Amino acid sequence: MVVLAAKPQLPLTTQAIATASRVPPDYLIKVLQSLARAGLVASQRGKRGGHLLMRGPDEIHILEIVNAVDPIRRIRTCPLDLHGEQLCPLHRKMDDALASTERAFATTNLAQLLEGPVAQRPLCLEDAACPV
Repeated sequence: MVVLAAKPQLPLTTQAIATASRVPPDYLIKVLQSLARAGLVASQRGKRGGHLLMRGPDEIHILEIVNAVDPIRRIRTCPLDLHGEQLCPLHRKMDDALASTERAFATTNLAQLLEGPVAQRPLCLEDAACPV
């Protein structure tokens, strides 16, 4: 999604995204299918085909992406089935951490991840050219 957000008007092939993101193409295809089902990415075949964001990078929050691919699993009941509906202090703290992660992702959009110097952007190494 970061690769697509860096060039929101340009359809990118699966291979181009895989190369830029260093994600294996077979796995990327499955991720892109999940993102398309969630209405975050559009895909078109053909010579000028590729994948595009369905909305602007400033309108897509990280939590939407996470929920489309692998949702955060909050702790609602004791995972050990010891305390039923009530969470012990350890599991309450663990769920609080998950809730904090959800809030952070819900308030961060793709455009924010691309702010700042290029060398500090996701998928960019200081000693290598940035793929996005």
